[in-house]
Amino acid sequence: MKRLFKILFVVVLVASFVDVTGQELNCSVQINSSQVQGTDKSVFDVMQKNIFEFMNSTTWTNNVYQNAERIECSILINITEQISTGDYKATVQVQSRRPVYNTSYFSTTLNHLDKDFEFKFNEFDNLQYSKNTFTSNLTSVLSFYANIIIGLDYDSFSQNGGTRYFEEAQKIVGNAQSAQEAGWKAFESERNRYWFAQNMLHQNYQPLRLCFYQYHRLGFDIMSKNVAQGRIEVLKSLSQLEKVYDRRPGNFQLKIFFNSKADEIVSLFSQGLGKEKTQITNLVNKIDPTNLSKYEKITSNR
Repeated sequence: MKRLFKILFVVVLVASFVDVTGQELNCSVQINSSQVQGTDKSVFDVMQKNIFEFMNSTTWTNNVYQNAERIECSILINITEQISTGDYKATVQVQSRRPVYNTSYFSTTLNHLDKDFEFKFNEFDNLQYSKNTFTSNLTSVLSFYANIIIGLDYDSFSQNGGTRYFEEAQKIVGNAQSAQEAGWKAFESERNRYWFAQNMLHQNYQPLRLCFYQYHRLGFDIMSKNVAQGRIEVLKSLSQLEKVYDRRPGNFQLKIFFNSKADEIVSLFSQGLGKEKTQITNLVNKIDPTNLSKYEKITSNR
């Protein structure tokens, strides 16, 4: 009887340990290979499985996550061309979201399409995260976005809480400077991974990070108790972005922000007061003119 009790105790202890040491990401992965013809499609099934395991099994931080705390995210890799055996051109769509306190609602924190994605993959490749060296473009791109996702999540819960993960993303960029593939170097584009990490750590973009914290923690997280006050706080937070815009209109970081937030802003302020609708539309029409047609919906619902 004592032996049975000991076995049951060990089983419960192990189960409890697994629950509280789950990795940081709960990441779904999809590979779209419909544009690639005449290729054994089984390689893409293996690719999807290996990337899924890489994203969800790698330990990205020193913190302990319970399973329920893992960050909800997704990666869609759209293979556009097979250059040669095991060598691919693609785009990668990265999305993440975080729960709003005391509700069933999730707020999107990242919705970004990276078009500069060329990588090699063979079925027997072992995908591993290396903090100090560039091993492959595939693992570097995945590791970069894992750290960006985690950094944004931390920024949404505490002011500048994601700094160490943006620094890790910047380190990945530094390690990739000798890579042949595009997306890592400052001179290649003003809207690539280099500038994504650089901007998140630059002083000029501190108002954006402050906005990100206030928007989620002081705005959305109080809406289960007071929607009207939450909406006021969101409006206050978004006013921070005018400082970023005035320094450099149409900059990359604002585009990334509004790619994830434009629809949510429309939904929130469509239910606001007339004064709030006027204030928010004046603001977003100035700093995010690419989404003017979306913002028209705010004032059309009076």
